[in-house]
Amino acid sequence: MMPNVSRERRQPCAVDARTRTRNLDRLACATVVALVVGASLGAQTPAKPRARDLGLPIGGTAGALDAITDVAGIEVGHTTLISGSGKLVVGKGPIRTGVTVIHPRGKANPDPVFGAWFTLNGNGEMTGTTWLQESGILEGPIAITNTHSVGVVRDAIIKWENSLKNALQPWWLPVVAETYDGGLNDINGFHVKPEHVIAALDGATGGLPREGAVGGGTGMVCHGFKGGIGTASRTLEREHGGYTVGVLVQANHGQRRQLLIAGVPVGQEIPPDADRAMLETTRGELGSIIIVIATDAPLLPHQLKRVARRATMGLARTGSTSGNGSGDIFIAFSTANPDAFKASGLATLEMVSNEQIGPLFEATVYATEEAIVNALVAADTMVGADNHRVEGLPHERLREILKKYNRLVK
Repeated sequence: MMPNVSRERRQPCAVDARTRTRNLDRLACATVVALVVGASLGAQTPAKPRARDLGLPIGGTAGALDAITDVAGIEVGHTTLISGSGKLVVGKGPIRTGVTVIHPRGKANPDPVFGAWFTLNGNGEMTGTTWLQESGILEGPIAITNTHSVGVVRDAIIKWENSLKNALQPWWLPVVAETYDGGLNDINGFHVKPEHVIAALDGATGGLPREGAVGGGTGMVCHGFKGGIGTASRTLEREHGGYTVGVLVQANHGQRRQLLIAGVPVGQEIPPDADRAMLETTRGELGSIIIVIATDAPLLPHQLKRVARRATMGLARTGSTSGNGSGDIFIAFSTANPDAFKASGLATLEMVSNEQIGPLFEATVYATEEAIVNALVAADTMVGADNHRVEGLPHERLREILKKYNRLVK
């Protein structure tokens, strides 16, 4: 049984040998092939409305796609694994997980980018950050998956990168982040395999990425509703440089009572059932969020650190207080200054002055806020391990609530 597959394209099992090993077991083959290889829709209209389609007022001017891929060159790939139902049997399922990858300049361009990271609450993992902080350089893709699959994703990226022979060093230190999907997924079954990672790396494209219960976000829960992957962007006016800021989140955080959308206490208007309310009261916030921020503005690593910090404000605008059990970890990079790492001597770089950086901070806040809301809006109700059911955010009810508070723009 393979529930919740209607939003994905079916593919034949015969695929390029590079994205599938001969030893791929029957379950993994069925899952990868039926559910996803690659991940974006290009110019295709998304299957479901997004925050702006519902008339939700969130500040700033969105880019053409309202996605991280509005930053030229960025490609996003997902591999989504959904299989099985009923009682949890460790090692067999049900499976509700996957992996999402972001190529800063596209998979065909290994040119590194300047980057920085920030942790608001560190009950989580993002590998590769020690070297990122030391060097200010992000080499290769960023990947997001479930907590217990970080290692296999990291190793698969190294294998993929080694096959391309484009390393700046004799070793790779990939950036891989995680959030916990053990409520819906057989997380201790270790179902994410190297071939799933390579499929996402090879299948990544530009265009509008899929959102909701896809890729690394497949089994995630946000503010007591179904969560997952969300993305948004903001463009600056010409007098502020005309730059673009794009954000992609894997949202698996927050309690229902905290949820704010466009400043409205949606979580209080749609309270959780008694069991979830008791869980939130006794255990607090246990989820996490990974936020990836991209821009084409010429920013140096110390400036990108400042941008990454501003994601905290977008997160707060949706109601999160970043509890003790939450891993809230953010990374920012700039696609400007191409070929800076090819210089053998002095490199000539550009940077936005500190006096002009304010609009980029504001764009980051609004894009982060909307990316989280887009993750909620896109995610459908899901039933997972032990028949645990997580409801999707009801669109019409959301509109009714925002209308009640006079917050709809259409």
